[in-house]
Amino acid sequence: MAPNPLRRTGVPVENVTGPVAHHAEGPVWWPGWGGLRWVDGEAGDLLTLTDDGVDRMHLDDAYLAFARPRRNGGYVAVGAHDLYLAAAPDEIPHRAARLVDDPAVRMNDGGCDPQGRLLAGSMAYDASAGAGALLRVGADLAVTPLLPSVSVSNGIAFSPGGERAYYVDSMSHRVDVLEFADGELVERRVFAEVPAAEGVPDGLTVAADGSVWVAVWGAGRVIGLDPSGAEIARIALPVPQVSACTFGGDDLGTLFITTSAQGLPSGHGTEAGSLYAVRPGVRGLPVLPFAG
Repeated sequence: MAPNPLRRTGVPVENVTGPVAHHAEGPVWWPGWGGLRWVDGEAGDLLTLTDDGVDRMHLDDAYLAFARPRRNGGYVAVGAHDLYLAAAPDEIPHRAARLVDDPAVRMNDGGCDPQGRLLAGSMAYDASAGAGALLRVGADLAVTPLLPSVSVSNGIAFSPGGERAYYVDSMSHRVDVLEFADGELVERRVFAEVPAAEGVPDGLTVAADGSVWVAVWGAGRVIGLDPSGAEIARIALPVPQVSACTFGGDDLGTLFITTSAQGLPSGHGTEAGSLYAVRPGVRGLPVLPFAG
């Protein structure tokens, strides 16, 4: 069989920041807040990439899962159990809604759907099977359970036309796809599998050409999948715990990748916790903001 002409394995990867976080997650590009933001989860910090380095904003919470821009300005952030809202990009947010009450469970990754509703996933602190869920939060902050019995709810993102969503429950070792019909996620099925010996799928993002880019925790890589689920690219990083990725830059042509030192032994000797960047040859989609 002839090699796939789209496959890219040797794309140069740049370490943008050095190890500035213990557990970096949830990168998002939004011009309204100056470019790239991501979280240092266990520190409860929201990080912003600036011309001078990295700015930190601390939220008074045991964990910071992710943040997204709001349509009318400011941002929404999700902590261990609560949702926070800010009216301006650099404002410290206030608690606005409770998402989970179980002390053994915390929120994890998430995003927004094309209607501007927040999709927020959870997991048990010990990653117990089936202890998490995927929730939908409306503009009025009403919470609706969508997917129960999730183990580690991670990346979710929509296709360029908004007609389907790609979703990761990490412990399933799959990327699933769901149809987005009449505002509901239906017909969940397997899109691609990541064998346990090849790492754990984590955060993901979708490019304008319909390809899906998935961070693979424990394997030191991001993989690119075409709309059929076939692997078309493999981007190697020099650290094992690759947590999430997003497209950004003025042309949305840079893939920013977060990494983590979570679970690594002291003296691991890597640059884990750094933000990396690569130009994979495709462009991303603008982030979907929260309508609330």
